[in-house]
Amino acid sequence: MSEASFFTDMLQSITDRGRQLLFSGARATQVAAKADLQTLCEMLLSSRGEASGMALAAEILDRWGALESEGAQAFLDMLHEKFGPDTTKLDQAIENYRTDKSSAAIIALHQAAEPRRQELLRRLNHAPNGTAKLVRMREQLLASKDQSAGYHALDADFTHLFGSWFNRGFLTLRPIDWSTPAYILEKIIKYEAVHEIAGWEELRSRLAPADRRCFAFFHPRLADEPLVFVEVALTRSVPSAIGDVLVEGRAQINADEATTAVFYSISNCQDGLRGISFGNFLIKQVVEDLRRDLPGLKNFVTLSPVPGFARWLAKVRASTTDRLLPEAARETLMLLDDPNWLDDEKMAREVERVLLPLAARYFLTERTPEGRPVDPVARFHLGNGARLERLNFLGDRSTKAMQQAHGLMVNYLYKLDDIVANHEALAQRGEVIASPAVKSLLNQNDEGRSGGNGQQGSRPFANIMNSTLGGGRK
Repeated sequence: MSEASFFTDMLQSITDRGRQLLFSGARATQVAAKADLQTLCEMLLSSRGEASGMALAAEILDRWGALESEGAQAFLDMLHEKFGPDTTKLDQAIENYRTDKSSAAIIALHQAAEPRRQELLRRLNHAPNGTAKLVRMREQLLASKDQSAGYHALDADFTHLFGSWFNRGFLTLRPIDWSTPAYILEKIIKYEAVHEIAGWEELRSRLAPADRRCFAFFHPRLADEPLVFVEVALTRSVPSAIGDVLVEGRAQINADEATTAVFYSISNCQDGLRGISFGNFLIKQVVEDLRRDLPGLKNFVTLSPVPGFARWLAKVRASTTDRLLPEAARETLMLLDDPNWLDDEKMAREVERVLLPLAARYFLTERTPEGRPVDPVARFHLGNGARLERLNFLGDRSTKAMQQAHGLMVNYLYKLDDIVANHEALAQRGEVIASPAVKSLLNQNDEGRSGGNGQQGSRPFANIMNSTLGGGRK
């Protein structure tokens, strides 16, 4: 029996005994059996016995799990409205702090300011499978259409607690391969969020070959549920298209022949843990493990989607005030409205000439109101200290990629010696570190606006990139 299974069984045993004491026979326990959820939550907060507390927590979560959508929403509303801070204690703690700046006063203020629901959630977490159920509860919260102040306050409490419970120190990195138990492999198929896995044979092609790797983070309280996983291709060069990685019948290589590790898919598995970042730790840990096992690896890159590009470009095209898009470029982009443009070589060349400089602008100069890169995948990798290395025109021709990014894909380069400096450049100065080739594309944007002759813009993009990465496709 595994350590996790032993611990789960022990919790269940204690909980069952607590339920026998709490919900059978005596008058006080009959009150608990008939109580509504709010009363049970109050009882849980005042409970001092471990077994009875676990039994109450299990009862609350069981009843919550049986609620229909309206009842579940009412439960979340109740958590916000009835289990916030004790305002009387908070007001008194504030007054005390104004006259007494001691450590004791600061501690008292901190304790008074903490919403009671944080302690309630901690105690609910003691129930068997409590962590998994609370993750589902937050998933339900995030799916709610309610965006009130109460929604944000409640989500802040979940985020605060999950940030501690799912701390990197509690996570374990496990390789996923064709010998991994089927019930976990089924979840890899289910949770793949970047490049759909059509079935078992396709999964086998991603896990079984010698030049493929997959790694996932797990948590001891969610022992059989991956939190996030990354798929890795071992190659001799940096691929510029996902077909180079996933094409059927591709030429396989031995792992020790590879010079490049390509992270081509990173999937978060638990919607209830959205915003709790694991991927940055995952990539860094996988890089360390791969370098140790395969010292011949020199390059660590991604082949990443650009999920926000088409949406951003549509806004640019629709704007009548955006002077950064010359009229000639606007007319060329009308080709995108023809569903067959990517299969017409001449049309594709015209689109490439205009699209890539705009993509460079999208990454290098566009920002959210908070001053961050507008693309969510870019925020992740650039925030981790990667360099924007290459823009790949029509790197992914799938329907999803064409809708999200007109087929654009990106290589981010993880150069270990530069990760800290790159991260600081973005965090401190808002600067995106990019290769000279990507920066040169931004200059083509400037030439187009100033009426330049466009000769550089007509240069095939693959030729521009060869100087930095030694070629593109395998």
